[in-house]
Amino acid sequence: MDVDSLTAIDVHTHAEVSSKGTSSLSEDLHSASSAYFGVEGDRKPTLEQLAAYYRERRMAAVVFTVDAEHATGTEPVPNEEVAEAAAANPDVLIPFASIDPFRGRAGVRAARRLVEEHGVRGFKFHPSIQGFFPNDRMAYGLYEVIEETGAVALFHTGQTGIGAGVPGGGGIRLKYSNPMHVDDVAADFPQLKIILAHPSFPWQDEALAVATHKPGVHIDLSGWSPKYFPPQLVHYANSLLQDKVLFGSDYPVLTPDRWLADFEKLPIKDSVRPKILKQNAARLLGLGG
Repeated sequence: MDVDSLTAIDVHTHAEVSSKGTSSLSEDLHSASSAYFGVEGDRKPTLEQLAAYYRERRMAAVVFTVDAEHATGTEPVPNEEVAEAAAANPDVLIPFASIDPFRGRAGVRAARRLVEEHGVRGFKFHPSIQGFFPNDRMAYGLYEVIEETGAVALFHTGQTGIGAGVPGGGGIRLKYSNPMHVDDVAADFPQLKIILAHPSFPWQDEALAVATHKPGVHIDLSGWSPKYFPPQLVHYANSLLQDKVLFGSDYPVLTPDRWLADFEKLPIKDSVRPKILKQNAARLLGLGG
């Protein structure tokens, strides 16, 4: 990957559909998410289409599925398929994986194999959909492997559009995604590289506190248009956390085009913009540049 030639690195994109045409979300949850984000049409790009989309924009993208089969009963897009697409498109795609913590020891073995044999650089956790608190010891075997291999642990934090508007929220509970639960993980695994995904409504201050206190904790800005960022997030991104905040879109539910257009209007220092858009992610992911 030629990092110098990239305009940005998007650290948060989703593999929505497998080569077999199956999705990691049930149709009702997918439809509710699309309505929540105002997505027009049935935006489910294949991995090859996602690669082409980012290549056109001279951007790289971290891409992952979400394995929440224990809670949802829906099989995820296979991690190996994501890794294979990234291997076929190494100029633009950076593979992350997702393993349901309820898979236990089998999941731990799979995590190590995905890093060592498939070049996976990180793991996505979605506590609300997967139905677990990040500081549950059940997941600690996974964190041990992720820390040992130098991979990144990316945690969804805050409210989620998944299940929004569905009766009972589709059974998805927001309580699991308070970033303070990740604070325990950061304390227990001091060398673990962590990303708190999204502006963490309604726990934005908690996320900022964890990221300023724990050296290994970063924040990505995905899932929200920058025009809706709370002022304290903008302030910290411009100052104390300028080396730990990362561009992420949440594509395909939010496009990088829209995100970047709104980001241009934020009062971010000229010296900080390139850090958020590319440099911080390149350093965290070990990409150089």
